Amino acid sequence: MERATRDPDGTLVALEADPADAEHDRLAHEAGLVLTREVLQLRCPLPAADPEPLDLRSFRPGVDDDAFLEVNNRAFAWHPDQSGWTATELRDREAEPWFDADGFLLHERDGRLAGFCWTKVHPASDHDPALGEIYVIAVDPAFHGLGLGRALTLAGLQHLAARGLHHGMLHVEADNVPARRLYEDLGFTEHSAHRWWGPADPGQ
Repeated sequence: MERATRDPDGTLVALEADPADAEHDRLAHEAGLVLTREVLQLRCPLPAADPEPLDLRSFRPGVDDDAFLEVNNRAFAWHPDQSGWTATELRDREAEPWFDADGFLLHERDGRLAGFCWTKVHPASDHDPALGEIYVIAVDPAFHGLGLGRALTLAGLQHLAARGLHHGMLHVEADNVPARRLYEDLGFTEHSAHRWWGPADPGQ
């Protein structure tokens, strides 16, 4: 996928590419554009490391919606895509053919949702094998520092491996260094990058 925006005289003023490669970098550089966002796709072989002990249950549509939205929006208050989700956005995803509540894992502590790992399965295509994705994963900020991010990731990967999948994947912001370190420690490596470029001075 490539989206190029040009002004009336044909000058490139914005560029988006997924997957991005050296040619896209060159075009952006020649146009004087700067990288404004980069999302990495990471992959790992399955099964991954053995999961850590963690009490989990499956998401219940219509019952757990509010708790999920509260944690999601607290955890991703900084994120350009994942923040500010509404009940409508959640219901839209629950209606997708890929949605599987059994692969939407919740962890509760002290009677409240502490974190979740929502998985998704991509069927094999002409370009890729079947992939098990960590679609959304988050820990409520009130429960940070307890190792729940690692434990939830491993639980999600175990669920995907149990479904017979041999390849795991996820997306992460390139500048989210703590998350990248965690995923790399679990065996993920970079597969591709989705990049956006824009003017060096957004006000121009």
